[in-house]
Amino acid sequence: MISTTVTSIRNANTRRKAVTRIPATKMTRGIVQILLEEGFLKSVTEHAENGNNFLDVRLKYIGKGKDPYVTAIRYISKPGLRIYSDHLRTPKILGGMGITILSTSYGLITDREARRRKTGGEILRHIW
Repeated sequence: MISTTVTSIRNANTRRKAVTRIPATKMTRGIVQILLEEGFLKSVTEHAENGNNFLDVRLKYIGKGKDPYVTAIRYISKPGLRIYSDHLRTPKILGGMGITILSTSYGLITDREARRRKTGGEILRHIW
């Protein structure tokens, strides 16, 4: 489900769409919530349709040219190769301009939160 969320956001940015729809799961809610808190998205609304829950994600653009606010999303951990890091070795993306999403015992958190809580985990994505 993580790849569905990331791919949907990336494709919507490429097409300059205002809203994209993502299936709502615990993992997708966590990722979207982090992106919303970090300012990469405008808003998120959840609704049910035919018994299925969906997240309508409103994307953020810059200027009149509608340049995407999310310029890149990189996969780090993959099913065949999991990448783990402690709080000291968690990378800073673009000197702190981007974020790293980690899966920890506290749930999904950013690299800044991981350093603050002094915890490590699996590095899922880099976003800038």
